[in-house]
Amino acid sequence: MLRITELKLPLEHTETELKAAVLNRLGINADELSTYVVFRQGHDARKRGAIQLVYTLDVDIKNEAAILTRLKNDPHISLTPDCTYQFVAQAPAAIKGRPVVIGTGPCGLFAGLILAQMGFRPIILERGKEVRERTKDTFGLWRKGIINTESNVQFGEGGAGTFSDGKLYTQIKDPHHYGRKVLTEFVKAGAPAEILTVSKPHIGTFKLVSMVEHMRATIESLGGEIRFQSRVDQLLIEQGRVCGVVLADGEAIASQHVVLAVGHSARDTFKMLYEGGVYIEAKPFSIGFRIEHPQALIDRCRFGEQAGHPLLGAADYKLVHHCSNGRSVYSFCMCPGGTVVAATSEIGHVVTNGMSQYSRNERNANSAIVVGITPDDYPGHPLAGIDFQRRWEAQAFALGGESYQAPGQLVGDFLANKPSLAFGSVLPSYTPGVRLGDLSDALPEYAITAIREALPAFDKKIKGFAMADAVLTGVETRTSAPIRIKRNEHYQSINTQGLYPAGEGAGYAGGILSAAVDGIKVAEAVALAMLGS
Repeated sequence: MLRITELKLPLEHTETELKAAVLNRLGINADELSTYVVFRQGHDARKRGAIQLVYTLDVDIKNEAAILTRLKNDPHISLTPDCTYQFVAQAPAAIKGRPVVIGTGPCGLFAGLILAQMGFRPIILERGKEVRERTKDTFGLWRKGIINTESNVQFGEGGAGTFSDGKLYTQIKDPHHYGRKVLTEFVKAGAPAEILTVSKPHIGTFKLVSMVEHMRATIESLGGEIRFQSRVDQLLIEQGRVCGVVLADGEAIASQHVVLAVGHSARDTFKMLYEGGVYIEAKPFSIGFRIEHPQALIDRCRFGEQAGHPLLGAADYKLVHHCSNGRSVYSFCMCPGGTVVAATSEIGHVVTNGMSQYSRNERNANSAIVVGITPDDYPGHPLAGIDFQRRWEAQAFALGGESYQAPGQLVGDFLANKPSLAFGSVLPSYTPGVRLGDLSDALPEYAITAIREALPAFDKKIKGFAMADAVLTGVETRTSAPIRIKRNEHYQSINTQGLYPAGEGAGYAGGILSAAVDGIKVAEAVALAMLGS
């Protein structure tokens, strides 16, 4: 089959017009076309009022070789690649030893799933609870201000991505089409089939819960074992090689292949690894606030008269501004029609994040507006970034009244450098609640200065972005892990053989899809190592 990319048609078009566009692009007659299928569908909204759908199509035609030769200079015509996932190994029935996977976020789940599908019967350890019990604990913080430090937005089956927008797209290079394997497994687990074709697929929290349960059942049916409330408190290392782990209850599990997929908030685990001699280095991350606008405003600014069209859904945005003080400010984890959620995993701290359901039909749009920082901003030992995060999370807890309410301020007041006293037309979605005041002391001075410069700049791109009644809620500190557990070309720690740092927590992913892809890569490396390849 041939693949056609960047085929554009008006938002309102017919199937006949799509077929005609295919024939025209290939320069063929109708009798030369057998079938075509949509591989990807997105939209180009750069011209409001003239939004176009953008297709990637796989086409079955007669005389394929001749037509491909004739169109060899067309960058948007090529052979359809084979996206079928191929397992790198299969475990023999009598294989000795079992790999251990720490964490059941997207990275850990896919590492465990691929290992199970190859017959390696992984043992998967999760410090938190199974996803439905974890959801109850998370609601305990949101509704009652009660935090469970082992079962929350960050810890538990499904990982931090369970309470998010469920975005399933990434900018990583993926020559082996691992992302397609991820999406295919998600569909098998109950995700809408459309995630295989839409350009920016997402799922939402409620759908993710049942999907995670389905994936767990699949892993167990293949001989894998998943243990909840099993925090790893020690890594057993002999002569520079992993030989097992010790759980919080004292149980030791022997293994020479340990996948570390703990997520970006496993601070106690990072400390344990560092003190145990595993090589860790500090890395950049970002900090900032959540901002909320009426979703209708974002829709109108992005789509114009076509706002509300069912093929477009709720509009998103992606913004960046390079400030005069040398900092960069950008939007992060934008959640159309979503809510701002409490995401702390520690007592006496406030952390914000964003979440959407599949429908994306809540009244507000939200995203993080964050400032990039580097290890130069928090010099010291490799874990100094964690101390930096904690400082501002504790400050937010204090500014919010020490009740897990978040400190907030209206954008107009923030720009005018005066405290906010009452909400305007935008009501914040964060629970347990937002306490209005002054956010000037909620972040470092350079970050406040940068955000104050960036908001009016963003308003030039999306009119109304700096509207006076828009709400800022603090603080967003968990954009990514503040550390990297460096690994070699075989995906193993550079100084601890048999340890496979993976996903967001190790500094090698950012988001559900990239973390899942990294989990697949690490699982393959483990399988080959176990077979001595």
